[in-house]
Amino acid sequence: MKKRILIVEDEPHIALGLRDALDFEGFAVVVAHRGHEGVRLAREEKPDCIILDLMLPDLNGYKVCEEVRRADRHVPIIMLTARSQEADKVRGLDVGADDYVTKPFSVNELVARIRAIFRRAALMPGAPETFTIGDAEINLSTQTLKRGKAVEPLSFYEVELLRLLHARAGTPVGRDEILSKVWGLDGNPTNRTVDNFVVKLRKKIEPSPDKPVHIITVYGTGYKLAP
Repeated sequence: MKKRILIVEDEPHIALGLRDALDFEGFAVVVAHRGHEGVRLAREEKPDCIILDLMLPDLNGYKVCEEVRRADRHVPIIMLTARSQEADKVRGLDVGADDYVTKPFSVNELVARIRAIFRRAALMPGAPETFTIGDAEINLSTQTLKRGKAVEPLSFYEVELLRLLHARAGTPVGRDEILSKVWGLDGNPTNRTVDNFVVKLRKKIEPSPDKPVHIITVYGTGYKLAP
């Protein structure tokens, strides 16, 4: 069965180009040109992945993402943004996006990210996998973080990043390796994807995110996990 992808994009030429490219790659594609329409189709069509533009005329991408996440905590969401400010990208991750691509972007890169998501998801084992980091219990199977009685959802990439860091706990893992194994991307010195996800995870895991003791920066290399 074809994987179903929902594109939420108001610029007709971008939406058409993405639809044609993804259709050519063998995906089933549904297109929404407005935010409210995107929320409705996300609920009705149950897509396997959502490509979401940030700047929509009726309901911006942040709001759409929040609405989608209320109904589905796990569907991968890749946000498209013309903004270059790091704060805008971090905000997108904070409201539930799994990844972002800045316009103008390479369709081949976007397709590679989508395929990496599906490839990683297919490799996920069915049995529960849990481990602790500090006072937080991570469940990779249910994609949740539990601290005390509070349970918080984890996105696809958060789970995969934690999976990799935990498998190599105590050992530095380079940014290029993380990009390759988690996102399926080649290393790029301007790519801040890994750093932004680490910032997001620290807010959920660390007692003091500004002074991390569990997800530690190894300068010049990457990160290591100290459970």
